[in-house]
Amino acid sequence: MVLGVLAATTGSIEIDGIDIAKSRARALARTNFAADYAALPGNLTVVENLRFFGLLYAIPALRRRVDELLQEFDLEHLRHTKCGLLSSGEQTRAALAKALLNKPQLLLLDEPTASLDPSAAQLIRVKIRSLATIDRCGILWTSHNMNEVETVCDRVLFLSRGKVLLEGDPKSLPHEHGSVTLENLFIRVAREPLAAVAEVHE
Repeated sequence: MVLGVLAATTGSIEIDGIDIAKSRARALARTNFAADYAALPGNLTVVENLRFFGLLYAIPALRRRVDELLQEFDLEHLRHTKCGLLSSGEQTRAALAKALLNKPQLLLLDEPTASLDPSAAQLIRVKIRSLATIDRCGILWTSHNMNEVETVCDRVLFLSRGKVLLEGDPKSLPHEHGSVTLENLFIRVAREPLAAVAEVHE
């Protein structure tokens, strides 16, 4: 719904103060996304992909912006390599470069480190965290890796069937609900979502 793929049946969605139902193009120009399952076209090189998506977003001074992102994500030496030949870590970096082409106010990430080895995942987490703290980019990150959520995120929401079961600071939320770690709390909520809802309303 935030990306405009599905229409909300109730409520409203605003991105940077713009209602997506009333001004879809303006709202979506301020967001972007990257997901493990949405790989860049494998038959295009890294630079071709960035230029293609840059044209879709009508990025001004596109060549300079592409060069900036190639440097930022250590992709310069891979600029002419087809994305289908990249390693998982390289593909993730290329996808993040694509997602930042338009300098979004809101970045959606769906399991961005799911297929990465621990070293590559750590580098990506550091990069994403810097986007939030230095570039002041709002980031909505979906993940089942609670250790990662606890490390990276400022706020966590547990969702089930479209309902928010629990929310709060990932470092303090477990203790507020009698769990030692966020992962333990996640497991408990996943097994007994109705109990979590009752607990919230008590």
